[in-house]
Amino acid sequence: MSNKPKILIQFDPDPQASTFDSIVAIDSGVDHLLVHGGVTEAAIEGLVHGAIFTRSMDDLKRTALFFGGSNVAAAEALLSKAKASFFGPMQVSVMADPNGANTTAAAAVLSAMNHMEFANKEITVLAGTGPVGMRIAQLIAGPATNGAAAKINVCSRKLTKAQQVCEQIREAAPNANLVPVEASSPDLAAASVCNAHAVFAAGAAGIELLVDGWQNASNLQVAIDVNGVPPVGIHGINVMDKAQKQGHVTCYGAIGVGGLKMKIHKHCIQMLFDSNQQTLEVEEIFAIGQSF
Repeated sequence: MSNKPKILIQFDPDPQASTFDSIVAIDSGVDHLLVHGGVTEAAIEGLVHGAIFTRSMDDLKRTALFFGGSNVAAAEALLSKAKASFFGPMQVSVMADPNGANTTAAAAVLSAMNHMEFANKEITVLAGTGPVGMRIAQLIAGPATNGAAAKINVCSRKLTKAQQVCEQIREAAPNANLVPVEASSPDLAAASVCNAHAVFAAGAAGIELLVDGWQNASNLQVAIDVNGVPPVGIHGINVMDKAQKQGHVTCYGAIGVGGLKMKIHKHCIQMLFDSNQQTLEVEEIFAIGQSF
């Protein structure tokens, strides 16, 4: 067995790389963390080749790549370019979690699954076109239901944007029952929840998406808000709530979900060093979370 140190290389398209991602990597037990901020697609091939040509085949599993930062599209483009830079057995394991979207979405969906099944239920995802919301909808449309039907309301302030995201998710889950919904006002957001069995709020920090009164929705079983910056996304949910009851509804706030998110994140980083051939994106990360 190789005794070479475990090296995680953090690629971030932002000018200053995410301190959050760096700290979680260190706390996950890597021996060395190499941090690159302001990474461009033009630079990624040379950086990846530097990672794969410096160690023997047996030692490649002791190097891994992490793609993070706040710009999800840019990070995913870097990941795609990195994978294209591999050839044959010359590769290392990779993980993508830009803006924490993949681990947060996995933790939110798994938290809800502790209290309900999604099959044949109506689910509302507020801010469903953002990085976390889109991945929540993607997971419910696919692995969280094992292909069983669930009606998923994908909400956005702009209907055209919701339609685009629904079409994008259908490319991977063609049988998914995705409904684009305009939720540009408190009344429209409330209407999207009135028949729902679960609601997820995945909006930007400090934006309230759902006002008081949602507790009265007769079908509602679970409400999860992943925004931790006041005002929170769902009025009345506390960031610390973890399986907290409000009437008949089980509620989670951002920190209530965050404990599982951090557990998944750290475990995924540790798993990167089990082999040199792993790609951990949202569905793989969700599957890992199911083992907890």
